[in-house]
Formats: sequence, structure tokens, C-alpha cells
Amino acid sequence: MALHIISADERLATRQKVNIAIFGPSGSGKTFQANTLDPDKTLFLDLEAGTLAIQAWRGDVINVREEAAKMGVHPWEFARAIICLLGGPDPSAAPDSPYGAQAHASYATSLGDPATFDKYDTVFIDSITVASRMAFLWSQRQPGAFSEKTGKPDTRGAYGVLGQEMVQWLTQAQHIRSKNIITVGILDVGKDDFGRPTYDPQIEGSKAGRELPGIFDQVITLGLFDMSGGQPSFDLAKGTERGFICHQNNGYGVPAKDRSGRLDAVEAPNLGAIIKKIQSAPRQDIPVFTAPAAQTAAVDEAA
Repeated sequence: MALHIISADERLATRQKVNIAIFGPSGSGKTFQANTLDPDKTLFLDLEAGTLAIQAWRGDVINVREEAAKMGVHPWEFARAIICLLGGPDPSAAPDSPYGAQAHASYATSLGDPATFDKYDTVFIDSITVASRMAFLWSQRQPGAFSEKTGKPDTRGAYGVLGQEMVQWLTQAQHIRSKNIITVGILDVGKDDFGRPTYDPQIEGSKAGRELPGIFDQVITLGLFDMSGGQPSFDLAKGTERGFICHQNNGYGVPAKDRSGRLDAVEAPNLGAIIKKIQSAPRQDIPVFTAPAAQTAAVDEAA
């Protein structure tokens, strides 16, 4: 088979898929962002067993826990299976890998034809926080989570298994072709030794949290801004205006990254608009800060 070299014209004519990880405090409206997506072309993977925030949304949902229970498998095993089915087999995977060709064929037999998912442009995963908890519970039962000498549980070993599982899962999701991959998670708020606030993704173990920015093109924090002083002030406790913080050097210390170079430092909290902007807006050399309230009004006027 001849080598296929992708030409510039071919690449530019192809709709670019977008991988976005969104983090925010509990109740900040992360799951609600699915309402900004086309329900006919979005698949919602529900790992939290709760879709109250999108109860009026008319998109398709797969309840991971329910489906795993029906099949008699661990929820993490089902989560791996559905991501592999969506993305196809990993050509670099070992023969016994849950993402290899043999496993993919097995998933297609038990879960259905992968072509069933062709109609979806976007997969919304809710949430990476719960996925990591599922993975950790599963990891604690694996041989690598027990000491070879004593046979007793080995916490470090369990976290080692967890790290590998989460990175493989996220990488497989990243490589799902022609589909935008959106995952949301809780933002942990803490303090360092000097009493300064710290903000970190709530993901079991440290490996996935460290490597996630290298896997996903975009990392966004759903922040809250206090506008009572006339200027936007980042304040998760008193803030009333939501905004997407999109750039790594944001001055707030929250996780963020914009590989596309098309987003402002703070964007209106509209995931559908963010995806369109990443795919079609021109790149900008200097990030522009616009107050969240002003951006929200601009989105409303455009609608």
C-alpha cells in the first residue's frame, strides 16, 4: 500500500476535531454546557449517573453504570470498551490490550456496529473525575495492586495501575477520529503552605492530572467573576458571572491551555461557540481579555 502524504489543501479542507477538558467547581455549570451543543450530533457518556442538568436536552445518552450492570462487567471495563469502540483499535496496542484489534472486535460483537456512532460529531464525557474513581476501584483489584512478596494490598502499586489506565483511556479518546471530545471534571480548590489558593483537577492519582495537558488540545477552567467593583475579579466564592479561562498564563493559577491560538484569555461560557471559534476563527498573536458579562451579552445578541 502506497504511503499517503496529506497535502496542505487536503488538511485545510478537513474539519478539525477539537479535544477539550473543562474543569470547574461543583455546581458551576460544567455539565450544563452540553445544552450548547447540537443534540442530533452529540453523544453524552454519563459516568456520574446523573443528567439533571440536561434533562430538557434532546441528545443521546449512554449510562455507563447501567450498561455495565446489564453486561455484568465493572463500569471501568465498560468505559474502556465504549472508548475503544468509538476510536477503533490502537495499532500500537499489545495483543491482550483492551484497546487492541481483538478487543475491538469483541466490543463490536457485544455492543454493536461501530458505524452506529458515525452520526455524532461530538462525544461529551461526564466526568473525568468519576472515571478516575471507577478506574481506581478497578485498579485496586488487579495483580499489580498487591505485593509480590506478601500478597498484601500495595497502594503504590494500585496507583501505578491507575495512572496507566487513565492515560491510556484519555489517549484513546483523543484519537477518536472526526469527533470532538469534551470531558469535564471538578476543580479542587485548596491552599499551599503560605495560604495561597491552589487549583487542581480532581483526578485520582497524579499521573493523569500531570499528563492531561499534553493529551488535550484545550484545557479550560469555568471560572466565576465578581463584577461588583466595576472590573472583573476572579472569585469562586463571590463571583456571579461565569467565564471560560482559556490561557495558561491567566494570572489566576487555574489550569488552562489554548493550543489553537484562537481563543481570548477569557471567553463567554458557551461550549458550542468555543468549538466553532477554534475550528474557524483566525489565529491571534496577542490574547484579548474581555469581561465575562460583556462577552455573554455579545453571545446573546449574536443568537
